[in-house]
Amino acid sequence: MNYLLLILIAFAVQSVPALPAQTSAQPTPSNVQSSSASTPIDLENARKARGLIDQAIQALGGQAWLNIRDIEQEGRTFSFYHGRPTSNGVLFWRFVEYPDKERIELTKERDIAELFAGDKGYEITYKGAHEIEKKDLDDYLRRRRLSLETILRTWLNDPKVALFYDGSALAGDQAALQVTLINAKDQAVHILFDPDTHLPIRKIYSWRDPADQERDTEEEIYDNYRPVQGIMTPWGFTRYYNGDMQFERFLFNVHYNQGVDEAMFNPDSGYNPNKPAGKHKK
Repeated sequence: MNYLLLILIAFAVQSVPALPAQTSAQPTPSNVQSSSASTPIDLENARKARGLIDQAIQALGGQAWLNIRDIEQEGRTFSFYHGRPTSNGVLFWRFVEYPDKERIELTKERDIAELFAGDKGYEITYKGAHEIEKKDLDDYLRRRRLSLETILRTWLNDPKVALFYDGSALAGDQAALQVTLINAKDQAVHILFDPDTHLPIRKIYSWRDPADQERDTEEEIYDNYRPVQGIMTPWGFTRYYNGDMQFERFLFNVHYNQGVDEAMFNPDSGYNPNKPAGKHKK
């Protein structure tokens, strides 16, 4: 597998209980007797957790953040293997249309892309489009299900999701406040917030690999927040996988709700990013 494909997979397949080695261990909610969301919850603790999350949503932009329909990003991405960079970085263009469409274009020529629509995923090169491997698609879909946007937009509206306020924690060497959410499938996600700005700074989750039955952990770090169209946007993003840095990206430009050319999400449309025919123009 070449480095560009590794970058694509790391980018597109984008997250929790034990922290990676370079972060401090996070406390387990003291009132969780079982991972089941049906466990009786300390209502005051849950209210504190919900209050912290509501503060975070307001800090992100409130209704403006909740009303994001599509995103366009441009920047440079780096992939790592066993903590070491695999290249000097690659230019990327990323397009998201909620709830379930995403396209990532790589290189200056934008001639390599991955796109995801619904539960399908494709790699596109000069040879055309072909479906990505099942494992890579499963990784991507898991990350989308457990993305920060899904957690804060969808999980909070699910009465079966349990909220736990874990109190003070460390995000690397930075003080933070932590909340844990557990859904009806016993999936737990930890989110750490800056105590001053209330912005999310880390997200951590784990899952059991169906192949080797080992538990794997991913951590996502959000930093260098800047306001864009009334929305606080992290211009830096880093992912760790089982304690090793896996992926990093830095943004140059971000736009929200500009409208996108729907052809870019159709693998058979012949969409050319250098000659767009619809709304999206570069």
